[in-house]
Amino acid sequence: MATAPAFAQGIKMPAPSPEQTIKQAFALSEVEVTYSRPAMKGRTIMGDLVPYGKLWRTGANAATKIKFGEDVKLNGTLVPKGEYVLYSIPNTGGWEIVLNKGLKNWGIDGYKQEDDVARFKTEAQDLPFPIESFMILFENIRPDAMTMMMMWDKTLVPIEITADIDGKVMAQIDEAMKGEKKPYFQAAAYYLETNRDLKKALTWADAATKENPKAFWIYHLKAKIQAKAGDKAGAKATAEQSIALAKEAKNADYVALNEKLIATL
Repeated sequence: MATAPAFAQGIKMPAPSPEQTIKQAFALSEVEVTYSRPAMKGRTIMGDLVPYGKLWRTGANAATKIKFGEDVKLNGTLVPKGEYVLYSIPNTGGWEIVLNKGLKNWGIDGYKQEDDVARFKTEAQDLPFPIESFMILFENIRPDAMTMMMMWDKTLVPIEITADIDGKVMAQIDEAMKGEKKPYFQAAAYYLETNRDLKKALTWADAATKENPKAFWIYHLKAKIQAKAGDKAGAKATAEQSIALAKEAKNADYVALNEKLIATL
C-alpha cells in the first residue's frame, strides 16, 4: 500500500527582516533597542513603502521597542525609566517620534494614542549614499548625552538622548568619601571632566598616588589637572614621572599620552 510522502515540519529559514537588539551603556545605566531590519531590495522607501504622514512601526514585524535604565530626555522631552514602543511619523521636512506603552502591539495594530508617553519632532537629514537595511545605532557617546541615529535609504533621523547624572554622581562621591575605601582617582577624574574645584581634584590625585605609587595612569591624571590649573612646570614634572612608570610597566600608550600632554604645555 502506497503511503503519502512525509514533509519536514517547522523548516527554519532566514528572516527577510532579521531582528537585532543593540544595547549601549549610557550615563549610569544603559539603553536597549530591539527592532527588525527590512531591506530596500530595489524598492522606493520613503514616501512609498514607508508612507509620509502616517504612523510607522519604525522597522518591520513587531513594533520596535526601546528600554531606558533611568529617566532620560529625548530631544528635550522627558521620558521616565522603562520600556516603550518606538513609533515614528516620517515626513519630508522632519519626523515625529512617538513613545507608547503598547508593548504587546504587533506593529501599529493595537496602537492607542492615550498610551503615548512622549511625542516630539526631530529633523531628517539626507545621506550621500543609500543604506540598504534599516539601521539604528548610537553615536557621539558622552557621559550624559548621545545621539541615536535611525537610517534607511538616503534618510538619517538623529535623536539626542540626555541624562541628568551630575547630582547622582556627586552624591555618590560625597557618600563614598565618608567610607574607609575612598575613590580618590574616580573623584579627581570626575572633578576634572566636569570643570569643578581643581585644587580638591589635585588633593585627591595626590592621595591616589600615595595609595598606588606605581600607577602611571594616576600620575597622568594629576598632570592633566595641573595643566588645566595653569601649573605647566608641575604638569611637566608629573607627566615625566608618569612616562618613567609607564616605561617600567611597558605601556607605550601612556608614554605617548604623556608626551602629547607635555607638547601642549
